[in-house]
Order: sequence, then C-alpha cells, then structure tokens
Amino acid sequence: MVQPALARIDAARIAGALLFVAGLVTWLETRGLPRQGYQVVIILWLATVAWDVRRPVREHLVFLRDWWPPFAVLLLYLYSRGVSDNLGILSVSYQWPIDADRWLFGGTLPTEFLQEHLCGVPCRQSMAPAWYDVVLTTVYYSHFFAALAIGAVLWKRNRTAWTGYMRRYLAIMLLSVAGYILYPMAPPWMAARDGYLTSDVARITGRGWFDLTASTRSTTATHATTAQQDLSSIGNQVAAMPSLHSALAIFIAWWVVSHFRSPWRWTVLLYPASMLFSLVYYAEHYVVDEIAGGLLVAVVVVGWALWDRRRKTARADGEELSPDPRTASPSQGSSSPAR
Repeated sequence: MVQPALARIDAARIAGALLFVAGLVTWLETRGLPRQGYQVVIILWLATVAWDVRRPVREHLVFLRDWWPPFAVLLLYLYSRGVSDNLGILSVSYQWPIDADRWLFGGTLPTEFLQEHLCGVPCRQSMAPAWYDVVLTTVYYSHFFAALAIGAVLWKRNRTAWTGYMRRYLAIMLLSVAGYILYPMAPPWMAARDGYLTSDVARITGRGWFDLTASTRSTTATHATTAQQDLSSIGNQVAAMPSLHSALAIFIAWWVVSHFRSPWRWTVLLYPASMLFSLVYYAEHYVVDEIAGGLLVAVVVVGWALWDRRRKTARADGEELSPDPRTASPSQGSSSPAR
C-alpha cells in the first residue's frame, strides 16, 4: 500500500513536471529553440525546481549559488565571441583552412565532396531532406544543451564529480574564446559566400528540421531561412577555430568512457563521430577546426589531471609533515614542570 506522504510527493512532482513542460513549450513557441548556454542553465534550474518542488526555497537557491560561475563564463563566451572579429588583432583567415583540408585529403575538400554526394550540386537548404539529415541536424543541435544537461545530472547526484566536470567544461569554453580572438577564421559556408569556394557549397545545418520549423503559410525559401536561423547561434560568425561543437562532443565521450565501466560505454563514440561528420557536411567547419577542437580537449584533460595529481601529492606531503598529536612522543608535547 502506498503511503499517503509518498503519494503526495509523487503528485507534487508530477504537477511540477507538467508545469515545467508547459512552460518549456510556451518558451519554444514564443522564443524559439534555446541556443545560448545561459538560457539552458536557467531551464535546467527550473527543471530541478520542478523535480523537487516540495523542497524549501533555500535549497533551490543552492543551484544558483553553485552555478553562477558557469553562468558568468557562458555570458562572457557569448559576448566576447561576438566582438572578437572586431578587435583587429588578425584579419579573418579564409584560404589557409581550405588549403589545409585539401592537403589532408589529397586535393579533395571534404565539405564539397560530402555535399555533392549527399545533397546534390548545387546543395541548398530548401531541398527535401534525407533521413540522415534529420539525424545529423538533431546531433548538431544537441551541442547547445548536452554538456550542460550532463552537468545538471552530476550536480544532483555527485557534487564532487560535478566540480571536476565543470572545471574542464569551463576551461574548454575559455580557451575557445582565446582561440577566436587570436585567430578569427571563416567557416566553409562563409568562404563560399565570399568567393573563396564554389557557390555550390551552402550552409544547410537546419535542413533536417525543415518541416519542423517551417510555417504552412511560408514560402519554401522562408522555410529554409527559418530552419537555419533556429539552429544558428548569434555572435561572431568567424569563431570557427577551434570547433567548440567538436570539442564538447569529444569531451562528453571522454567523460563517459573514463567514468563508466560498462562495455556499452564505447557506443558514446558515435556521438562525436556523427557530430564531426555533420559539421563538415553542413559547411559549418573544416576538418582542421575539428582537429584543433580535439587537441584542445586533450590539453584541458591532461592539464587538469596533472593539476589534480599535484594537489593530491602536496596534500599527502602536508599530512606527513604534520605530526599526529595522538601519536606524538612525550618530548614533542608540552614539557612537564621541573622537579
């Protein structure tokens, strides 16, 4: 028999979840898809409130206390990447990534090859999507919430693991901003727009969600534009090196593989593989951007591992140097009065 108190808690949780879903649907209808990290943090906080709706308000405010540093870094990322191309440190690079990708693939540019074989010539947003476009567009959009959602789960279940996870996540974000400022680079779709690549190459990121984002009264061209706008984040369009989409997908896969023991954990590698494929196919990034994103994750993971090891060693050395008063010899304690 279900206890009355448990029934009340379950009913309250269900009511909170329904209210949260209704609010989220209203947000999506009026504001569109959340594409910025700070928006996702707010949504995740409201989700934790809805899930534990009976907890005191002060406990819900703990989330804001713990998450304000990530929230601040996400705002910094948003606005700093939006002005990095105007700082004048370096001019926007167009040709080097094209030459680098062609060198890597024997004279073939992967974006041109994939769009020719999977989309057509010319490839356009308004063309009917294939089944793989739906999958790849979904994978692409998951970038905006996947890493933060994992962080929210860790925050609820294991605060120590959450701390380590968020330190690495935020390091990746901050180093990415530094890369965008030091080396502004045009992605393939922009290179095609400005004449560095054939005009047959197009930015088709929203193609897979064409039917979901289009209004029945809109023209085909407007359908495609709406789909693309719903999936493209605001800010600096030349923030391509390193690829943050690639970096976070690889980071998530590393975290799962290194923190779980089930043989099924290796299936998570499909996530970065499909993400990297979609970025090149959709003309969002070059392969060299993705390589840079992977190297960034490696630097952050190794750097934090060395830092944690150093702190652990220093803490152990400190404990060895500090005498334990319970085992100290009489001569180490206070001297007895002379007789």
